[in-house]
Amino acid sequence: MTKTITTPTSPTAEQPVMDEEGRANSAVDRPRGYRCIQAYLKTLDNSPGVYRMLDDKGAVLYVGKARNLKKRVSNYAKASGHTARIGRMISATSSMMFLTTKTETEALLLEQNLIKQLKPRYNVLLRDDKSFPNILVSREHGFPQIKKHRGKRSEKGDYYGPFASAGAVNRTLNQLQRVFLLRNCTDAMFSARTRPCLLHQIARCSAPCVGRISEADYNELVDDASSFLSGRSTKIQSDLAANMQAASEAMEFERAAALRDRIRALTQVQSSQGINPHGVTEADIVALHMEGGQACVQVFFIRANQNWGNRAYFPRTGSGAEAEEVLEAFVGQFYTNRPPPRMILLSNPLENPDLMQQALSDKLGRKVELLLPQRGEKAELVENALRNARESLARRLAETTAQAKLLAGLAEAFSLPAPPQRVEVYDNSHISGTNAVGGMIVAGPEGFVKSAYRKFNIKNVDLSPGDDFGMMKEVLSRRFKRLLKEDPERKNGTWPDLLLIDGGAGQVSAVAEILAELGVTDMPFIGVAKGEDRDAGKEEFHRPSTGLPQHPFALRHNDPVLYFVQRLRDEAHRFAIGAHRQKRAKAIGATPLDDVPGVGTSRKRALLAHFGSAKAVSRAGLSDLKSVEGISDTLAQTLHDFFHERG
Repeated sequence: MTKTITTPTSPTAEQPVMDEEGRANSAVDRPRGYRCIQAYLKTLDNSPGVYRMLDDKGAVLYVGKARNLKKRVSNYAKASGHTARIGRMISATSSMMFLTTKTETEALLLEQNLIKQLKPRYNVLLRDDKSFPNILVSREHGFPQIKKHRGKRSEKGDYYGPFASAGAVNRTLNQLQRVFLLRNCTDAMFSARTRPCLLHQIARCSAPCVGRISEADYNELVDDASSFLSGRSTKIQSDLAANMQAASEAMEFERAAALRDRIRALTQVQSSQGINPHGVTEADIVALHMEGGQACVQVFFIRANQNWGNRAYFPRTGSGAEAEEVLEAFVGQFYTNRPPPRMILLSNPLENPDLMQQALSDKLGRKVELLLPQRGEKAELVENALRNARESLARRLAETTAQAKLLAGLAEAFSLPAPPQRVEVYDNSHISGTNAVGGMIVAGPEGFVKSAYRKFNIKNVDLSPGDDFGMMKEVLSRRFKRLLKEDPERKNGTWPDLLLIDGGAGQVSAVAEILAELGVTDMPFIGVAKGEDRDAGKEEFHRPSTGLPQHPFALRHNDPVLYFVQRLRDEAHRFAIGAHRQKRAKAIGATPLDDVPGVGTSRKRALLAHFGSAKAVSRAGLSDLKSVEGISDTLAQTLHDFFHERG
């Protein structure tokens, strides 16, 4: 439970501390920052909690936690003993806010949540926080399905992971199909099959849909796959070898050959896993390398004594934080929305290892170990992750240097006052106006910022099919209306410094019109047209009209800036097409059941599994609908009425 300290005398974001002349504290007058913090000490007690430092505009500079709020804040009130980073932060502080908690562990969890939400300038921030994919063996059907799963674990079944990427999951699923012959088709497709699919023909599925294997034998394969994903593959291989020998002795050579192929596939899976530690069953390996004011954290996932991939992170270092603070902040934020493993191997010590271990153990519901290995296999695993972190950061620094030169070249080519820190590129995708989608990609000093990509489903039903100008107007209107609402003062770094539009003079006119309507008159934007013969390298660039005739211009054929613009445009094109394909695939897979109130994913699955198709559901009688597991009498009546009225 948390409590906000609000006393009439406490300065807040709305009521900054005033000096003796009645002026608000200045971010450039260092003593005032100290006096501001000093003024809060008389309002604080010795409770644990979280504090926030704010500047003179109310923006959060820093979020921290404390076992004893009064003692912790008093340290900031001292005029010496601070690093340059903390000194700058104190100088900029005009007010503070406080939340008390029952325990320091609760304060730690609250601190990490607030950091991710508020993104303060002086905090270490994990910027890429996507969920990881898992393998799910679904248990909602007599013949379980094996598939990739990402997100909330709401479906009944066994989950294995995390895997570092979707590619790692797909490779593992492909290998598992070759070894265990499990189905990956949906329940609806399973029910509709009348003959084996191609996967059975190429020995990737046992074809339970058409009775080529009994339910008991199929579930033995499922148990073997679960054992393999849990790290118990030795017994599986020995059992397969024994069965192959028995089949050979019984002169069932076709069956023996199939078992031989499965053994070979299993051997290949085991040999391709990479780093497979013998003494570490389940762990995350977290290694940090810092250089040039930047940091890279490599995370390796070890599950079932197998390496399930790794991922590099580049957290923002909070204007010069030390390694212990960076790694502790990373660990706290990384496990905010994902379960920790039983063991975490670290390359550097944390500031508060006991507190972090307790917080993670409470989250998992069992003990989590935080280890800093010095020798043996665990130390070798950490050293391997640390080497990867060094190499990843070196590549990142080299790419950042090259990117800075390209952005400077972009500013020179398009007459910008300074190199843009945020470039937004827009494109549309559709087929004759159907399933139209607008795409926005973002690039900056560190390359493509994929977490900032956005897609816009075109909603205006009055647009003529294929009206690209109208689509672009809708996309830009929605984008900038939101910016004007959420960040009118342009303080959060979400406003672009340059817009690149895929199109020529017509698209540029459409963009100019919508920006003028919104009152955004200082936004530079350029139209990128294919040019003569639509050949790459002959692009023409269009500026908005300023009353005088504006002629398109071009860059020299071998200009690196031209290649850079082509890359940006191609990325926007790729993203928009991908979003369009997703929307089209979803439309193709849609059924009338999607429109029935009260029918969600699980009930839709139950209905399709029972009747085989949406058309069969629409024709079913009331009594038949009531007989489906999970369908109540009320919902059965709703379904019957829905299709009866439609008919």
